[in-house]
Amino acid sequence: MDATLVIDIQNDFLPGGALPVPEGDQVIPVINAITRKHDLVLATQDWHPRNHGSFAANHPNRVPGEVIELNGIRQILWPVHCVQETFGADFPATLRIENFAKIFRKGTDPEIDSYSGFFDNGKKRSTGLADYLRDRSVDRIFLCGLATDYCVKFSALDSVEAGFRTVLIVDACRGVDLRPGDSTRALETMRRAGVSITQSADLGSIGE
Repeated sequence: MDATLVIDIQNDFLPGGALPVPEGDQVIPVINAITRKHDLVLATQDWHPRNHGSFAANHPNRVPGEVIELNGIRQILWPVHCVQETFGADFPATLRIENFAKIFRKGTDPEIDSYSGFFDNGKKRSTGLADYLRDRSVDRIFLCGLATDYCVKFSALDSVEAGFRTVLIVDACRGVDLRPGDSTRALETMRRAGVSITQSADLGSIGE
């Protein structure tokens, strides 16, 4: 069985948000078209407490983009974003969330960040996503969303490591590119790990 996983399509990651991904809004029509056709659609949602350790504002004299060590793990500092129960953490009105069977929230522990939809960055705590998929006999996952070089990449790598056949729908993703070329490098990292890269227009030709 197949599942589609929509990664972090939230207001703060769209143009005008606290941490906008360039052209992030352009993936929404593509994702809506994909999810209308797929039987099992899941989503992840960044869901940070306001005191989250990944926020530069919570570290005196630090600014977004700086790198620190947070509880033994390398951490890029970000603007305050996707705070629980705020507009920025919500899904945009244009996203067809009625297609989502279940939403997996991540980044809820203030002591550690969570890019992947499967685990926190230290792999200390699971979101329950892998077990949910196995319980439903899912063996192939299609990924899309934001951002290619962070949450999408780490979700895809964890998906492969968990034993799922993993397909990235590249035109339904956009990257942050803090450093020029980050998204291109992320795609190559995913490809080397065994992730298949495809376009939404080619989904119908992907066999079992």
